[in-house]
Amino acid sequence: MDTIASLFSFITTPVSWVIVQFHSVYGAIFGPDTGWAWGLSIVSLVIVIRICLIPLFVKQIKATRAMQTLQPEMKKIQERYKNDRQRQSEEMMKLYKDTGTNPLSSCLPILAQSPFFFALYHVLNSIASNDTVGVINERLLASAQKAHIFGAPLAAKFTDSEEKVQALNASLTDVRVVTALMIVLMSLSQFYTQRQLMTKNVDTTVKTPFMQQQKMLMYVFPIIFAVFGINFPVGVLVYWLTTNVWTMGQQMYVIHNNPTPGSKAQAAYLERLSKHVTKHGRTRGRGERAIVKAIVAKGRDRNEYERKFINGLNKAGLAAQADGTVIKSEATAAAQAEDGAPTTGAAPKRQQPKRQTKAKRQSGAAKAPGEPTSLTKTDQPQGDAKSAGAAQKNPAKPGSGARSKAQSGQRKGPQRPKSPSKK
Repeated sequence: MDTIASLFSFITTPVSWVIVQFHSVYGAIFGPDTGWAWGLSIVSLVIVIRICLIPLFVKQIKATRAMQTLQPEMKKIQERYKNDRQRQSEEMMKLYKDTGTNPLSSCLPILAQSPFFFALYHVLNSIASNDTVGVINERLLASAQKAHIFGAPLAAKFTDSEEKVQALNASLTDVRVVTALMIVLMSLSQFYTQRQLMTKNVDTTVKTPFMQQQKMLMYVFPIIFAVFGINFPVGVLVYWLTTNVWTMGQQMYVIHNNPTPGSKAQAAYLERLSKHVTKHGRTRGRGERAIVKAIVAKGRDRNEYERKFINGLNKAGLAAQADGTVIKSEATAAAQAEDGAPTTGAAPKRQQPKRQTKAKRQSGAAKAPGEPTSLTKTDQPQGDAKSAGAAQKNPAKPGSGARSKAQSGQRKGPQRPKSPSKK
């Protein structure tokens, strides 16, 4: 570890300077030799570092989502060139170049944070060894050695011997209880952070090996922290626990306000956004407009939750615009102006003609165009009834040129006259 610390010695002086500056502020409040003054100085160092790393965190989110989107294409390349590793690597690099994705971007916050971590470890290890480091002189060194957090010195470790702990004016039991508790909290915070990422902020419509890797890391990382944590000084555990809590809160904020498309978090977010937009008739803030703009731009490529969101706006009489704003639908405004009452905003359904019965269709087909509707027996006028009876008694003679209409049960065409009855 001394070799690793020497590699990051260039940043030891800046880290020790930041700690000393915060210690001068907290020392005036809690006392210069208290654990609160030195412990809060380490916490403040974490906050300063993480604020500086926010741009890298945003880049990490974009890179992670881009990698999730590329997983199906990567899987196709792996299956297509599974026997040619070199061609597979070339196609992967080409895919990254075409999409502008960098796989290492998801590791940027951890890589950028590692120099500060090892520099802090080197500072606390020097305090435990009674060596001055950076801007921490002998006076500050003596003050730091007196500082205890719940009875455990900042420079003490879980694996330290009883003689070394007693030299720091502490009890071995207190040191091991405090360090064990902090290791457990550190592992739990890491597990919860990874779990909420897997259960809430992962696209459930795509099953990729990336999800399996994340699931594996969810169980591996806490074990790694537990194993290495027993060799960390109390001050480093304070640093690592603080950065885990920061990461957990930062991720909760991102999941709540900018979830991954297709995830359960997006379904919950769009449901909240739909209620707000329906109630107020507009989007609020640049973030909401950016999300609505992205959904509109997708068109037919929207997922289930995004289609449900757009349909909900349409039913409420609203329409999402390409710039992310929401306006009142023109079709709904016209319907309200005509009826004088609020409508659902959905386009009126096309009325289908009623299906006629078979008898009506046949009667309509047999009827010539422009032919008057036939009258029933009860609706015939009296004169027409008499003429109809006379026609039946005196049928038309054959050859007269008149053509009798076929009645039901008779053949079509001219009928032979009946023979006269014999009396």
